[in-house]
Amino acid sequence: MPKADLVLEGGGVKGLGTAGAVMGLLDAGYTFERVAGTSVGALAAAFVAAGVDADGFRSILDRLDLHAIPDRRIPLPLVSESVGLLAQRGAYAGDWIREWVRRELATVGVHTFADLRRSDPGADPALEQMDRRYRLVVMATDVTNGRLLRLPWDYHLFNLEPDEQPVADAVRMSLSIPFYFEPCELRNALTGDTATIVDGGLLSNFAIEIFDRTDGKEPRWPTFGVRLFPDLPAGLGDLVPFYGLPMLPPVRLLERVVATTLVGRDQTHLERPGVRERTMTVDVHGTAITDFGIGPVERRGLLATGEQTAHDFLRGRAAGR
Repeated sequence: MPKADLVLEGGGVKGLGTAGAVMGLLDAGYTFERVAGTSVGALAAAFVAAGVDADGFRSILDRLDLHAIPDRRIPLPLVSESVGLLAQRGAYAGDWIREWVRRELATVGVHTFADLRRSDPGADPALEQMDRRYRLVVMATDVTNGRLLRLPWDYHLFNLEPDEQPVADAVRMSLSIPFYFEPCELRNALTGDTATIVDGGLLSNFAIEIFDRTDGKEPRWPTFGVRLFPDLPAGLGDLVPFYGLPMLPPVRLLERVVATTLVGRDQTHLERPGVRERTMTVDVHGTAITDFGIGPVERRGLLATGEQTAHDFLRGRAAGR
């Protein structure tokens, strides 16, 4: 079976397109040595890193109740969200999705990052020396210290033992859409200092370069990337909720600044030679990032679009395009 590394972009509910692309790759017989993901991409990446096959991945998705993800703290719409924003810094608790990920990973034998350790004598020596021998990397943002976190690689910044950290907790950190979900916290085991952690997409929504070799040797297998957002400016409407409405020029500038902050780094990296050739972009226009109330028809459509995108990508590679 062919091998590859895999990098998955975040995008909320749009991530069903990511899931579809993953199923398409698994259906084609690919196995993935290492997987990285941001936000909902981290969720999908965790199950791929755990070794689930295409049928197993489909079964897991069938058990994902999108409507339950926005979990109110009290059963009063609007009141609960308002209280959450004021008291907990997030409209929804985010506890349901953390528990769902924990429970589903447990069924395939994954609890902590120790379960995702890998041995690879041929890996980049720099990665080996820094003890980055894991099948999964999850992107999160430390807004207290202003830095990107690559978990489990960066748990040492908090004097935490990576092997002991629950995978579901790392995924929940990466899923922390600012103001939508309550942010997470990481406490330094030695100093007791606490950092606030939010969605990894704030600093790196598509870390396609994360597994690239740094020792000058040719890669032993390719890295595939799955994107959801089209390039700016076409993708502004997918990133900024009120894009297209009449606004004063300063507000219009602000929305463009926000969108560029979210995807500008990754979009710039896409212009490097050889990057777009290993990246597939799933067309998920028309679905909002936080539209967890979509119906079964739209849900199946997003999955099917992702699968078709993966099939087209692989056919293009086979044809040398």
